[in-house]
Amino acid sequence: MIQTIQLTPGVILRHYPDKRFKTAVLSVQFQRKLCREEAALNALLCSVLLRGTEQNPDLCAITTRTDELYGASVSPLMRRIGNIQTVGLFFSCLEDRFAMAGDAVLQPGIDLVREILLEPKLVNGCFDPEYVESEKINLIADIESELNDKRAYAAARMIRAMCAGDSFALSLRGEKEDVEAITAEMLYAHYLTVLRTSPVEIFYVGSADAGTVAGYLRPLAEAVALEPMALPAQTALNLTAEPREFSETMDINQGKLSMGFVTPITNRHPDFAAMQVFNALYGAGMTSKLFVNVREKLSLCYYAGSGYYGSKGVLTVSSGIDEANYDTAKAEILRQLRLTAEGQITDAELAAAKNGIISGLRATPDGPGALENFYGTASIAGMPYDLDGYADAIRAVTAADVARCAKTVKLHTVFFLKGEAK
Repeated sequence: MIQTIQLTPGVILRHYPDKRFKTAVLSVQFQRKLCREEAALNALLCSVLLRGTEQNPDLCAITTRTDELYGASVSPLMRRIGNIQTVGLFFSCLEDRFAMAGDAVLQPGIDLVREILLEPKLVNGCFDPEYVESEKINLIADIESELNDKRAYAAARMIRAMCAGDSFALSLRGEKEDVEAITAEMLYAHYLTVLRTSPVEIFYVGSADAGTVAGYLRPLAEAVALEPMALPAQTALNLTAEPREFSETMDINQGKLSMGFVTPITNRHPDFAAMQVFNALYGAGMTSKLFVNVREKLSLCYYAGSGYYGSKGVLTVSSGIDEANYDTAKAEILRQLRLTAEGQITDAELAAAKNGIISGLRATPDGPGALENFYGTASIAGMPYDLDGYADAIRAVTAADVARCAKTVKLHTVFFLKGEAK
């Protein structure tokens, strides 16, 4: 169903034809190697680009232009996809067939995207320093907000320690001190590098035919990726950190337990679907072993859940507990993993896990944005499935498959954020 068109040697258009929606969406993703040196620059870049262009020099002018396009929207787009950080724009607009007679939306909308990316407002040959400083404040606020969400902080703290030496340890938004050091000149020089050297993935969902969309995009495609760089291969976690168990103290009432596990199964592995079912059965949802047993039956925690990062083969468990329950809760979390690996899986548990995943997949085609999110990351991640194939693979998973996946999951790092002594 998806048609792939090579617009230029470094720019690919993936076209998903769908006439069910009143809106069409388009994403433009510049692909960069995820690294400390670039993370903050990439995170800042598109927010600055969206502040103004040569023709529309401020937010008010850009908003007026999108309003004229029947309320179209354009927003920054940044993703972590394995070893790659993507940075770009997400555009949504009314389908041309629903506009008034003689009006076009898609082509002028794509022209606006091109304008934002290629014709930024400049002051003395670089980005407007006022815009850069303003967006730096916003980005730093986002980075600092992690500290206010203690559950997210504990999970991030554990991941950074566990994955030291691998790109998965890096913050997608960069570090505060790196953002503070950025100048308008630095960001503009990086912008020129991004335009020239980044391979570009463009994904479209809508009713316009592929040739028409490709034609609208060629002026953009021909101006970027003139010297496309080679991207790093998608790899499983490169563990250099030693296994460890550590803690921090903070003024909190509820302890946050975060546990990091590794598995060789990634989203490029034949057992990927089975690993997803394992995660759902073990800890992702209200029918999972962690929720039913650790939280409900034993009342050892306020919440408990697992997350699986298929791009790197990382499984995490997060739990909110009283400090007195630390050893008991940790032991029970590990016991539920061991029981799963031993094949103690009921038919009801397996069915609930599979149905939960398939239900989510069924909802994906209900909106163009969800379709873009699935397919716009799948090709970059190296995931071999389309939606139907993925659902079929989930249905085929057996209890033995889940147990086999569970046997590969090994604990590596434990972090506990605990309250201060009263």
